[in-house]
Amino acid sequence: MGVVFSVLVLALMIGALIDIITRTDDQVKHLPKVLWIILVVIVPLVGGVLWFVIGREYGDSGVSMPRMRRERTTPSATPAAPTAPVDTRSTEQQIADLDREIEEWRLRAEIEKRKRENGEAGEAADG
Repeated sequence: MGVVFSVLVLALMIGALIDIITRTDDQVKHLPKVLWIILVVIVPLVGGVLWFVIGREYGDSGVSMPRMRRERTTPSATPAAPTAPVDTRSTEQQIADLDREIEEWRLRAEIEKRKRENGEAGEAADG
């Protein structure tokens, strides 16, 4: 019987700790979250019961949904994440654009090479 009671107290403590940690600060009543955690760890049975009775704020349905509530209460506070641009070109168009870009870079490299060759030839003629 003592083992069953110990397992139930341990389950109550773990459940309370998980519930405390996953809640936002505005859903915790009477004490800060850290103090609730310390209370539940030091006195598991009393701390767990007190947490579920007076420490947490229950929603309209009585079911805790901290992630959904957090999104609902702070959408204007967080800026919207930028969305990735959508490429509407076909694969063939993308390949053709890449081929053109490769050709452009090849031509630029060739122009740079010729400039260097002409510069070296001009220096040799001057010197």
